[in-house]
Amino acid sequence: MARVSRVEPILVAFFLATWIVALLAVLGLVDLRGNLDLAFYPLYSLAAAASWTAGIVYVSRSRGLPAVIRRRVWIVYFLGPPGLLYLVRAMASLEMQLAAPFVPFYSHCVFSIFFLVQVYFMPHPERRPSLGPGDAGRGRDG
Repeated sequence: MARVSRVEPILVAFFLATWIVALLAVLGLVDLRGNLDLAFYPLYSLAAAASWTAGIVYVSRSRGLPAVIRRRVWIVYFLGPPGLLYLVRAMASLEMQLAAPFVPFYSHCVFSIFFLVQVYFMPHPERRPSLGPGDAGRGRDG
C-alpha cells in the first residue's frame, strides 16, 4: 500500500510558515523590507529552479498513490514553494517593490509554467504512451 512519508508534513509546515511570514509582511505586521535586495532575474531563476525541483519531486513522490492522496500531494508541491518566492520578494527594498509591483505575480507564473512542464510532460510510467515496437521493457513491466 502506497503512503505519504514523513517528508510531506515537514514540507507543509515549512511552506505554511513562509506563507504566514509573507502575509504578515504584506499586511505590515512584520517589516522585512530591505533585508534582501534580489534583482528580477535571480528571483525568476529561483522560481524556475524551485518549480523544476518541486515538479520532479512531485512526479517521483506521487507514483503509486491513489488519486485523492496524489491531489493532496500536488497541492503541497504546487502551492507551497511560491510562499518562499513571495517571502523573498517581501524582503526587497520598498523602492524595488514600488517600482515593479507585478514581480511576485510574474515569479508565480514562471513557477507555474516550469512546474506544469514537469508534471504534464514527464508523466508517470503507468500513463506513458508506447513509443513503438522498440519500447519493450520500458512500460509497466520494465
